Amino acid sequence: MDKVKAKKHLGQHFLKDEGVARHIADTLSLDGYDYILEIGPGMGVLTKYLLDKPTNVYVIEIDTESVDYLNGHYPKLHGHIISQDFLRYDINKVFEGKPFAIIGNFPYNISSQIVFRALELRAQIPEFAGMFQKEVAERICEKKGSKTYGILSVLVQAFYDAEYLFTVSEDVFNPPPKVKSGVLRLRRKQDFSLQCSEKLFFTVVKTAFGQRRKTIRNSLKTLNLSDNLREDTIFDLRPEQLSVDDFIALTQKIQADGV
Repeated sequence: MDKVKAKKHLGQHFLKDEGVARHIADTLSLDGYDYILEIGPGMGVLTKYLLDKPTNVYVIEIDTESVDYLNGHYPKLHGHIISQDFLRYDINKVFEGKPFAIIGNFPYNISSQIVFRALELRAQIPEFAGMFQKEVAERICEKKGSKTYGILSVLVQAFYDAEYLFTVSEDVFNPPPKVKSGVLRLRRKQDFSLQCSEKLFFTVVKTAFGQRRKTIRNSLKTLNLSDNLREDTIFDLRPEQLSVDDFIALTQKIQADGV
């Protein structure tokens, strides 16, 4: 299949199982928004089931061959195909500040970047669902105490309730990936504001996990904390031992310290 070859460099594997596609489409609640944005629709195996939903579906696709295919096979998408890179495009040229859900069979090599970009737009994204490499999906949903709990886990769960839904086998893709996939759903918390500086919170989380084998006291040395604050018992812990609420509390302490 020529289109498969064309998209290999994008890290994309085409889903060919209609049942799985329908199941992914049905993960969205359609609650609190009137628009859906599918990222990387390829040839529309997921798109066709989204178009059956009572909502407005847009797709964003960087591959021009896929865009041509979608235009030729899905007349309902006319005017709703964004031929751009989601990571770089100003999506509010389309949505103008309105809330929308994100869904997709995300290319493995940029899936984490897609999540970080969605976090930047979290005020507009009440729901996010889709398929990732299984290990990435599990990491996003992981709780403290696990070796896979990390930056993605904490930053996503600070704003969203994360739920790992189901695992997808390699053989439902063309070409088959070398790993299993996992489907998750993120539902934004009713109160998704943090009781601390969000910029500092992101810095603390990323810095702490940058040296995850060290205690918080050692990994946050670069923040120039006061000796008095560094005596707090929370600094005896390693980052994977801190819950999301613990990281918020830690950020509050650091903020009060004048950082």
